[in-house]
Amino acid sequence: MSLSCSDRFTDLLCAEDSNEVLSDDSPACSSELDSQASCIEESSIDGFIEDETNFVPGFDYLARFQCQSLDASAREASVAWILKVQAYYNLQPLTAYLSVNYLDRFLYSRRLPQASGWPLQLLSTACLSLAAKMEEPLVPSLLDLQVEGAKYIFEPKTIQRMELLVLTVLDWRLRSVTPFSFIDFFACKLDPTGTFLAFLISRATDIILSNIKEASFLEYRPSSIAAAAILCAANEIPNLSLFNPEHAESWCDGLSKEETAQDVTSASSINPRQNEVQ
Repeated sequence: MSLSCSDRFTDLLCAEDSNEVLSDDSPACSSELDSQASCIEESSIDGFIEDETNFVPGFDYLARFQCQSLDASAREASVAWILKVQAYYNLQPLTAYLSVNYLDRFLYSRRLPQASGWPLQLLSTACLSLAAKMEEPLVPSLLDLQVEGAKYIFEPKTIQRMELLVLTVLDWRLRSVTPFSFIDFFACKLDPTGTFLAFLISRATDIILSNIKEASFLEYRPSSIAAAAILCAANEIPNLSLFNPEHAESWCDGLSKEETAQDVTSASSINPRQNEVQ
């Protein structure tokens, strides 16, 4: 669940004492609660960074596209279709990202009968269906999900069998760590006043989705992608555009590691308008 800087502390307050705690008569208590909430959030982000490599394809996945053992153009077409369905039904951005995450993790672990064509379309449909079931309050039927230029239409029972195979290959680990696990936190770090918070999160989300079609995007960790997207969004705001990208490594402990800092600097060079979702 996404929390803004202003509302992320609410659940920490006892209802019968909330007015007293937030009043001007008890600044010490309010400050103590703010500090406690900040520590809890920092701890959560540290945990995400520690676990993030468990929810991405192996390190040699990108190399398989480069040596053409996997078809990058077929993957790009599948991701483009997922994004079209996401836009058609106004699904959450996380749903689209998770769909692609499931697809990439499956392709890393299991080879399809053919690199493109109906097997990849079936896999894309199953991954999108699983992600929608994870994140959406209302999920289109399996037949309705196959819209926006799908070249093949599958019976629901066929998709369900593919869903089970995907679940098995992914070891039922669907609650993945993604860039969306980080962007609210990083946005607050870059703009602690909250003045541009809504724009930073929205624009960073667009940047992330507009780049996931590129296989080269898989080179970076979710935390690095999130930091880079926030930095790209900040470049569109004059008051924040002078921020030094190298300082992003101070946002949390995980990003202070040398290799992650290098990822942030490299990933922040992505063109935010290079691959806008059509």
